[in-house]
Formats: sequence, structure tokens, C-alpha cells
Amino acid sequence: MTPLLEVDNLHRDYLLRRAPWQRAETVQALAGVSFELRAAHTLGVVGESGCGKSTLARLLALIEAPSAGRVRLDGEVVALDDARALRRARPRVQMVFQNPYASLNPRQRVGDALAEPLRLRGRGSAAERRDAACAMLQRVGLDAAHAMRFPHMFSGGQRQRIAIARALMLHPALVVADEPASALDVSVRAQVLNLLQELGDAFGVAYVFISHDLDVVRHIADDLLVMYLGRCVESGAARQVLDAPLHPYTRALVAATPRLHRSTARVVLAGEPPSPLHPPSACAFHPRCPHAQARCRAERPVLRLQGEQWVACHRADEIARGVLG
Repeated sequence: MTPLLEVDNLHRDYLLRRAPWQRAETVQALAGVSFELRAAHTLGVVGESGCGKSTLARLLALIEAPSAGRVRLDGEVVALDDARALRRARPRVQMVFQNPYASLNPRQRVGDALAEPLRLRGRGSAAERRDAACAMLQRVGLDAAHAMRFPHMFSGGQRQRIAIARALMLHPALVVADEPASALDVSVRAQVLNLLQELGDAFGVAYVFISHDLDVVRHIADDLLVMYLGRCVESGAARQVLDAPLHPYTRALVAATPRLHRSTARVVLAGEPPSPLHPPSACAFHPRCPHAQARCRAERPVLRLQGEQWVACHRADEIARGVLG
């Protein structure tokens, strides 16, 4: 069965010039990310700030073009310079942003914002688009009368519901959700997450769900991708990775998650994440890793299958056997 989404060795570089008279430097935001996503499944993407999560989201949502690598949707390569393929792909991939107020036009009524994707695609009459917008508002727990209001008249949770409704207006196959609940109160966050799951089941939508919150990812994701400095360091079934992490970085993330009753020792990482302008050689994590050895400083580990997980660590086998604490 062909996966809905195939990402093959995706790279994204940016040129950074600190001053007009200085030479531009290259920032490698993504350095070879690959994965597959099946239809109606959810892939969680986690990692510290600056690891490349949001860059990956923009590339998957077809907002930016990769510097190298390919994105396949339903087996077809999608490139921003291929107008025909892009026109077929855009309705099938939508995005929900972290800040719902910033992603909504403050001068546009909510009903018009929801009907706009249909108008741009030439679907239905004005009356049919208006009815579809009202129906989708009701589907996300709002009232059809809210279609005449402006975004500033809603709470943060309501605005995120509107953003989700807009993303689903074209009935996409894939929704890229970049921290969709992080700016919300805890109670509202739970409502939005449950709404995403309900709508995903109802519409058969697949999600790429980006988050800092491992408990949220555990709740919503089928599979998990752990990123560090533009690369995937561990992937597999979400619960398997979170219950038995094999990469020292993943173990540190799991140990840092607040727990009322903690049965595992807290892992304290040394130093700060390195600059993507000057990443460490070989294993990028070795300056902070409690288990680093000479090989880690000389040779970059590649993703390899360790049990049921893919891990980029020279010492994953020792971690799996419990040799390393």
C-alpha cells in the first residue's frame, strides 16, 4: 500500500548575513529528514526549539521549497516549481498554525475566511460556500451565527477552532499542525486536541503534529519522530519510543517531562543546544551526551533499526541491553 506522504532526504538551507559587509553563512535547518506517513494516521514530531520542526512543517505544507530531497503525496512528487502538480496537491495539504489570531485576517469575517478556500478553488456558488462554512463552524463546536463575527470577538480556543475549520474546508488528506494547542489554557488545550482527533476520525485526515509536549504527543500520535539539530535521531511507534527511548537525547526529553510520581532518574544535559551555524562534527549531540565516546566525536551515526525503533546512536545497542544507565 502506497503511503499518503513520503519524505525522502529532505534538506533546507538558509543564507544568513549578520551585516551587509560580511559574507553570508549557511544555516542548515534540515539535514536529511526521511519518513513515511500512512493515510488517517498521526505522526508526532518533537525536539527542542531550533531543531527544525517548524521548517519541516513549512516544507510539508508546500509553503517553502526544500534545498534538496523530495516530498511525495499519494506517490506523486510535489515541487513548488511544478504548477500542475502543485495545484493538485495544495487542496490535499493544509496547515494549522500555532497562533490562531495571527493566522486569521482581522478584517475578514469568519464565514468569509472559511468560504475563501472554496472560492479560490471555484467550488460551489456563493450561497453554497456560505452554507458549507456555517456547517463546518457547527462541526467544530461553534454556532452558524458566528460566521458574521470578526476574529477579535472570539477567545483563543474559539479562534483555534476556526483555524481548524478553515483547514478542513477542502477536506484535505493531510493537516500539518504546528504547536496548535501550546498557546491555549490547559482545559481549552484538551478540548482542541480532542476536537482534532474527532475530526481526524470523521474525515479520515492524517496529521503531522508538531509539539514540545510529550504527553500530548503520547495522547494523539501513532508514530513519533525525534529531531535534533535538523536531523532525525529516533523514530518509531509513539508509545514504544516514549516508554523505552534508545537515544540519549530522547531519554533526556522523556526524563524532563513533569511527573507527579517519577520512577526514572532525571537526565541533566550539559550545556546549551549548539548553533546550527556551526554544528558539531560527527554526532551533533556528543557535546551534551553523558555517554559520548571517541567514536561519537569522529563518526556521525546513521539511523539503523534497533528492535522496533530507528535510532541514530553508536551506543543504542548498549542502551537497549541496559548496559548504560
